[in-house]
Amino acid sequence: MIENLLKDINGFLANFPFIKELFILIAILIVSFLVYWAIKKLGVRLSNEFARHTKTKFDDILIEHKVIDIVARYIPLLIIKNTLFLLPIMGPTIDAIINLLFVFLTARLISALLMAGNSYYELKPKARKRPIKSYLQVVIIIVYVVAIIIMIGILTHQPPWMLLSGLGAMTAVILLIFRDTILSFVAGLQINMYDLLHVGDWIEMPQFGADGDVVDIALHTIKVQNWDKSITIVPTYKILDNSFRNWRGMKQAGGRRIKRAIYIDQNSIKFCDRQMIERFQRIQLISDYVKNKLEELERYNREHNIDESVKVNGRRMTNIGTFRAYAAAYIKSHPKINQNLTKMVRQLPPGPQGLPIEIYAFTNDIRWEVYEAIQADIFDHLLAVVPEFGLRIFQNPSGKDFYEWSTRIHSNP
Repeated sequence: MIENLLKDINGFLANFPFIKELFILIAILIVSFLVYWAIKKLGVRLSNEFARHTKTKFDDILIEHKVIDIVARYIPLLIIKNTLFLLPIMGPTIDAIINLLFVFLTARLISALLMAGNSYYELKPKARKRPIKSYLQVVIIIVYVVAIIIMIGILTHQPPWMLLSGLGAMTAVILLIFRDTILSFVAGLQINMYDLLHVGDWIEMPQFGADGDVVDIALHTIKVQNWDKSITIVPTYKILDNSFRNWRGMKQAGGRRIKRAIYIDQNSIKFCDRQMIERFQRIQLISDYVKNKLEELERYNREHNIDESVKVNGRRMTNIGTFRAYAAAYIKSHPKINQNLTKMVRQLPPGPQGLPIEIYAFTNDIRWEVYEAIQADIFDHLLAVVPEFGLRIFQNPSGKDFYEWSTRIHSNP
């Protein structure tokens, strides 16, 4: 009975060959999918097991970039291609589709292998200074362009080199389409050639709102993670069109700059009297300075017959000069200041906010939070010792100051 049923079905399908081939095609697709599923599962399991027992990271990277999965997709295509003799009507069309998929899959495989190679290269220390991702992305673009040309040749039944010969007339269009790619590629070459940028560099580009570490340098974009953990994307070719600040030199020098001023009330500046000098001589950091300075001034005034009964005659110590000497000695003795880099305490031009005494030095720790703590510790101390030199910190009057003045005036009419 079943045999008769099969004969009837076969006789029916013989009158409709297209339907017959459709059933055969569905069967082939089901078998191909099942084989692909089985090989993929087995291949992934074996590759994971193999990667687990090897020391190299490259096999793990291949799995991460799904190279095994892409290779497994060739299997159903090969099965279908080798069974096309069963489909004399639909075979040529399906063969063209399979060839297109072969070309596309090969382009994907090459792309995955190149990116896996880049991931493996990034594990090496030199990858920060010489990234190759942008170059590989150019190669990937070329691979896909060639793949598209071959696919068009398959669809039009024309040799690929015939299509390539016609690209000359399309040069202007190609340049327009790939303008940013070409500019970015040239910028990438210059970045590497002149060593302008590394992954991990801290850069500032206010025009793009970028202020943080470079985390990725690609063909078209440079990714910057800002200090607030947001991400800024900067077009690669814009790096050369716009100025940017790279803080790499700070890291290489091993010091981060402190450049901050203390504003002194100019009304508190005066010559040192004997009591002040005696007090300064007991300050350990400047005791030698005071002694040597007194000897120097005494020698100068004696050699020039200075009448010291008038303060403005000759040379005398001032509380502001002694404070500068103390600040310089404090910076020089501070354990968190890099003594191999520039350090000084300088007086800036006086202004409406008083006389700026600027501390210019470099910490020996460039970590942001540590740097801020060192800087705060230095100025905590200096601000606290300013009154010891008979000086006052300049500060604009606040509402409380005006209230106290008003109260004082009304209580003493």
